[in-house]
Amino acid sequence: MWDYTDKVKEHFLNPRNVGEIENPDGIGEVGSLACGDALKLTFKLDKDGRIVDAKFKTFGCASAIASSSALTEIIKGMTLEEAANVTNKEIAEFLGGLPDQKMHCSVMGKEALEAAIENYKTGSTVAHELEGKVICKCFGVTEKEIETVVLENNLTTIEQVTNYCKAGGACGGCRGEIKRVIDEVRGKLPNDEQSLDKKPSNLTNIQKIQLIQETINDQIRPALQADGGDLELVDVVGDEVIVAFRGMCSGCKMAEFTMRDVVQARLREFVSETITVTEQK
Repeated sequence: MWDYTDKVKEHFLNPRNVGEIENPDGIGEVGSLACGDALKLTFKLDKDGRIVDAKFKTFGCASAIASSSALTEIIKGMTLEEAANVTNKEIAEFLGGLPDQKMHCSVMGKEALEAAIENYKTGSTVAHELEGKVICKCFGVTEKEIETVVLENNLTTIEQVTNYCKAGGACGGCRGEIKRVIDEVRGKLPNDEQSLDKKPSNLTNIQKIQLIQETINDQIRPALQADGGDLELVDVVGDEVIVAFRGMCSGCKMAEFTMRDVVQARLREFVSETITVTEQK
């Protein structure tokens, strides 16, 4: 079970502005039923060019419904120029935050808004077209979309990209390409922005173990515990971190994925890029 804020629950159980505007000025459609998420956004402008009404229809999870509801509330009263500057971060912040694994729902809302604004400007009713080379064929995510979420949300790992746009979340065959895109985007950032995610250096062995334990407790265990699982740090031998899965995670078929794409990814993000994680036998 996901750890949703009260505001997410409120917008899921009592979503605002559900439906479709008759004769809308802008229509934006993103996602697909095959991928598990789809959103249609429509809006109407008043005589001053401000969004006087906005409605949505979505097929998706609680986060998708809440994010869509929040988006319609945020953009009401805005000009199109103001609405175009709304970010997925603002949608998530409006809801008091979203689980990391559900951030793609806020991104979907932002993309639907962009598509609706483009529809208003061009008159095209074609569903939101993919821009650039498709990197993740499972979810139809392009290189441009990955670049955008990495840049706008200061992402540094493949796992984070998966959370924000689903790329790499199925067969995993595109993970190498995702890493390439991340490296290219990060390489273009000014040095002061790159320094934001620098990991501590010259740690003593005790400090390193403490940081590993803190990262597990703060960044990993809450998500596992929310689904009835848990993780225990068993030992640290050089750069090898040995862990044991507990609860529902013990013996789970997804344990290998969790160990590599969650546990190892987070430890490499917050502690050291040379860390490898193995499960206690």
